Amino acid sequence: MDILLEFINTTGFAAMSPGNAIMILVGIVFIGLAIVKDYEPLLLVPIGMGAIVGNIPVMEGMAMGVYDHHRWIIEDGGVEYQPGSVLSYLYLGVSLGIYPPLIFLGIGAMTDFSTMLSNPKLTLLGAAAQIGVFATFLGAVWLGFTLPEAGAIGIIGGADGPTAIFLAAKLAPDLLGAIAIAAYSYMALVPVIQPPVMKLLTTREERLIRMKPPRKVSKRERMIFPIAAFLICALIAPGAITLLGMLFFGNLLKESLVTERLANTARTAFIDIVTILLGFSVGASTQADTFLKPQSLLIFGLGALSFVIATASGVMFAKLMNRFLTDKINPLVGAAGVSAVPDSARVVQMVGQQADPHNFLLMHAMAPNVAGVIGSAIAAGVLWSVLT
Repeated sequence: MDILLEFINTTGFAAMSPGNAIMILVGIVFIGLAIVKDYEPLLLVPIGMGAIVGNIPVMEGMAMGVYDHHRWIIEDGGVEYQPGSVLSYLYLGVSLGIYPPLIFLGIGAMTDFSTMLSNPKLTLLGAAAQIGVFATFLGAVWLGFTLPEAGAIGIIGGADGPTAIFLAAKLAPDLLGAIAIAAYSYMALVPVIQPPVMKLLTTREERLIRMKPPRKVSKRERMIFPIAAFLICALIAPGAITLLGMLFFGNLLKESLVTERLANTARTAFIDIVTILLGFSVGASTQADTFLKPQSLLIFGLGALSFVIATASGVMFAKLMNRFLTDKINPLVGAAGVSAVPDSARVVQMVGQQADPHNFLLMHAMAPNVAGVIGSAIAAGVLWSVLT
């Protein structure tokens, strides 16, 4: 009987707390949303499973969790090395900011900047969407967060998970888990959050605007762009060198036409492997004792506000531009200024076709969408440079 009781005390059931149960349920909900609703399954399935794994209680002294790091123990004049858990080593890619630049490499190898180059004025919509980042930064400061913490929270509005993780690792490591989960949650909920904001801020007549087909961009332009754009952006925001360097390097692999094998690896197996490691590690970091805090709820609220402001800013800036343009922009395209590629562009297409089934906005929306990726990285670089 004593052996049975001892065994029961070693199980996860004995140490399960209400917080652990809540986070396991959250993980199951994430997986359910990915499978049933098809909301960012490549992200939510690894994050959801990671949250379940990270919240299984283990016996004290067993190094199993994300935060069970390696350490040196000095005792009785001797020194003993205690290795960390496997999860803690996988999580180093998150906490040290290693995974996000690798994700950007894959994104660059997948991205076609032709739509942005064919109509450069649409890049302004990607810049306008960054207003959400800086507005939320001010709101976080007002709520009592430190300047570095506020900067890390504000970047959630860019709807760019890797950028949010990268900046949080540099400015607010203690909030990394909450910021990462908030950023990826809102990326997954793009089809839910954006349409009401877009419809509220536009009239039916504006949603019916048809835009001219984009011009054809030459191969030379596509090859020159990653180098020229990197030099310009890096000189403006040196803090974004790592993210933008990998983004434009990946795009150069794609557009140079002589490294197709490398580009194909970067946009397929490589980015898939890094996405699995990043998503699972982030999910596993949501241990109830470190994640379920009032700060986390504030971060989720501010993240939602940031995302709404970013969407609204893009739409309203497009309407402002129309006052000075002969060839009008469909204001819905402005909502794609957040860097949730390509989901925001797809949402623009969906909402546009609800008004006019024969209006095709996807290619136009991709211009501010990819500009938003660059814009959020620049915003992160500026915040990192100023707030460190």
